[in-house]
Amino acid sequence: MATTADLLVDAFGRVREAVQEAVADLGPDELAARPGDGANSIAWLVWHLTRVQDDHLADVAGTGQVWTAQGWYERFGLPFPPEATGYGHTGDQVAAVREVTADLLTGYHDAVCDTTVRYVAALADADLDRIVDEAWTPPVTLGVRLVSVIDDDLQHAGQAAYVRGLLRAG
Repeated sequence: MATTADLLVDAFGRVREAVQEAVADLGPDELAARPGDGANSIAWLVWHLTRVQDDHLADVAGTGQVWTAQGWYERFGLPFPPEATGYGHTGDQVAAVREVTADLLTGYHDAVCDTTVRYVAALADADLDRIVDEAWTPPVTLGVRLVSVIDDDLQHAGQAAYVRGLLRAG
């Protein structure tokens, strides 16, 4: 019988698979391509979904972010402060996520996913009721936060897959 932790591990594994498929065999120019001036690129979408997962999981786990702790911030060399996750980015900021490779994107995502999986695999069902954010009404529990991250990740990974399809069709 599967546990809740098993389901969470599976869900984050599906995000990893979607990310890998979205960036596979694409070069930096394709990853940075935007289907329109206000649209997001595959590179930005994957960077953003990974940053949000890293930020949110580090917060609930009480750990440092992989982004800074493992040197990904320096490797990416983006013109943003280390705490940036892409939330609220303008078109110009989206366009600044260039010159990144599929290996860089998947390397960072894999590192975040590995950290995430280690964390969620150790959770008991009772842990999911812990309040992690009182800024909302009702307050956000750990379980709700994890489902929110999975939902956000899969939406952005799907958007990246869509952009990939547009690039390959055009």
